[in-house]
Amino acid sequence: MLRVLGGWQSTCSGFSRRHVLQAGGAGLFGLNLPQLLAAESQHPQRRATAKNVIFLFLFGGPSQLETFDMKPDAVGDIRGPFKPVASRTPGLQICEHLGKLAQLSDKFCVVRNMSHTFNDHSGGGHYIQTGKRWHIPIGGGFNRTDKDWPSVGSMVDYLEQRSGRQHDVPNYMFLPAPLGHLQTYKVRLERPGQYGGWLGRAYDPLSTAIGKRDDKDNPFFRECTDDELDYRIQGLAPDAELTVDRLDRRRSLLTQFDAARATVDASGAVSTFDQFRQRAMSLVTNSKTRDALNLRQESAAVRDRYGRHLFGQSTLVARRLIEAGVRYVTVGWDAPDGYSWDSHSHSNDVKKHLLPGLDQALSALLVDLDERGLLDETLVVCTGEMGRTPKPNASWGRQHWSTLFSTVLAGGGVRGGTLYGSSDRDAAYAVDGPSTPEDLATTILTALGIDPETRVLDAQGRPTLLVEGGRPLPIMA
Repeated sequence: MLRVLGGWQSTCSGFSRRHVLQAGGAGLFGLNLPQLLAAESQHPQRRATAKNVIFLFLFGGPSQLETFDMKPDAVGDIRGPFKPVASRTPGLQICEHLGKLAQLSDKFCVVRNMSHTFNDHSGGGHYIQTGKRWHIPIGGGFNRTDKDWPSVGSMVDYLEQRSGRQHDVPNYMFLPAPLGHLQTYKVRLERPGQYGGWLGRAYDPLSTAIGKRDDKDNPFFRECTDDELDYRIQGLAPDAELTVDRLDRRRSLLTQFDAARATVDASGAVSTFDQFRQRAMSLVTNSKTRDALNLRQESAAVRDRYGRHLFGQSTLVARRLIEAGVRYVTVGWDAPDGYSWDSHSHSNDVKKHLLPGLDQALSALLVDLDERGLLDETLVVCTGEMGRTPKPNASWGRQHWSTLFSTVLAGGGVRGGTLYGSSDRDAAYAVDGPSTPEDLATTILTALGIDPETRVLDAQGRPTLLVEGGRPLPIMA
């Protein structure tokens, strides 16, 4: 059954949290401890600058030196093989293979001093998506646990569900597959940070389940067919008879979802679903969700603009989901070949696939949102979980370097054409202090009108801050 980890009761909105605590401590208003805790779990409202979020997660760690923090005056091995090009932002030189973004830099802000000390993919991925350091030490594990901190998307979903507002689409979705599922390992990885954590699995994202051809395949690096880009929802059915994947693959996406709904209704098996599965089934069979996942409704020109590779098409689906009313969508650029953005060995992948794919998809998203009147209300975040070492290795790759990396933010009240923070001459350390994952999480929540000091009850029933120690980045208009 769905676990409710904290109830909602009406309180007098004219009193601050401090007043409620003081009154509760004095025994005024008839408050007892459960009522006080309920008051603590309220959802304070701030002035929102964004209605929704698209989080583009470049898993593996793009090099700051090959993207948004180039150092053309550094020594040869540090500055790397790529040249900078001018942008529309004073002081910002962008990699020559990000030319489309250079011409759109007036629409985004680059934060060049992101930093943390969890120099590990799983832990760093948890940290950047949640704003909380992972409880597993570096090297101690790779997969999610129920003690993980909830992702910001899960926080948004939790608060939306507790608010009593009714939604006919999911609040939080993850594309094109849960992070780790496309990677080549003996067992399927469940990378931490993208899930509900201690809020409960009911607040995991509704994820699609795009596959790949074989262990060597990298659908982020090649053109994908429409049959492959069949964004099916993962894990809706408890047995094979109810699995959408068993339906005729030649049917249209519309027919598949309609048939799945009819099968469930006729079988009566929905009565055996837990509450979360019932809600997931109702959300995904809703025409808004179903239509948003159907890329065939987009023109060929729009699809070409985003790029026919998996990241580009998933970014387009994210725009469609936001347009349908989903509040938080994460698009993960996973590592199905074992490396991807985790470029320990420098190769033509960076030049031919990674940078051009990012340039095409992110630039198309910003233009598309702007043309549709959605950019002002949609916060776009594009980041990895770490950067790369300034000093290359023998194969001219770069190692893990969480000490410094760049993050791009746009829309949702962000001042475009700006820079925040700076790094030293080798892009190794932040100058004048770093920005942290706590700061990023606080910035996202604040943009959505959510007070990051909101308290919810954790799995032990303790009032817990959504984010601890963060501050909103001063990048908003």
